[in-house]
Amino acid sequence: MHTMINASEDVPCLVRFTSAATHDHTFLKELDLKKGSFVVFDKGYVDYLQYHNWTLKNIYFVTRQKNNAMYKSLEEFTLQDHIHSGVLKDERIEVIKDKQSITVRRVAFYHAEQDRVYEFISNNFELPADKIAEIYKQRWQIETLFKRLKQNFPLKYFLGDNQNAIEIQIWVSLIIGLIMLVIQRKAKRKWAFSNMMSIIRYHSMTYIDLFKFLKKPDGDWRDLNNVNQNQLSMFQT
Repeated sequence: MHTMINASEDVPCLVRFTSAATHDHTFLKELDLKKGSFVVFDKGYVDYLQYHNWTLKNIYFVTRQKNNAMYKSLEEFTLQDHIHSGVLKDERIEVIKDKQSITVRRVAFYHAEQDRVYEFISNNFELPADKIAEIYKQRWQIETLFKRLKQNFPLKYFLGDNQNAIEIQIWVSLIIGLIMLVIQRKAKRKWAFSNMMSIIRYHSMTYIDLFKFLKKPDGDWRDLNNVNQNQLSMFQT
């Protein structure tokens, strides 16, 4: 499952399914991005020709450079004093792909806590080098999304073994996940997503005012009762 989320919304805005044999980069062609957009993705989606097309349309990307990437350094930029000390190098590089020369920016950043060097590439040459690294950090939102799905929904096994059944189960999980996220944000008390999911799952067949319960779970049960007197009117004769 390939997913794009809007960073300001933290929910999927595009979902596509492919076979495991299909290369990840094909998903990039599905993205409908506006001029001036920034798109952040993992290095598994590497597609230099797509990077070039985005550059022509004034669409910016930030991703990690593959370990085996072959490139030629064209120009190294001076690191100003106000740039984060973790930035080791900021340069313009050239990559040859299918006999076409593609120019991108390469930023090497040392993460002190992890004692690790990260190499980022982008087609934006205006932002400071440390901002490029900071933008990539926002990609963690997609990891959080998949973590929520894996921890709270039965996706370790599937009820059917054909493509349609598998996709339906994933779509249902995404829809419920969206509803739960809306409830979490509307609740007047802060809840961890997993804890809230467990509580709602336990009370899914009880007649209570959900938001009253989430606000004061240890309150008087009689105050939470939300039985609708007309609930079974359709069965009356």
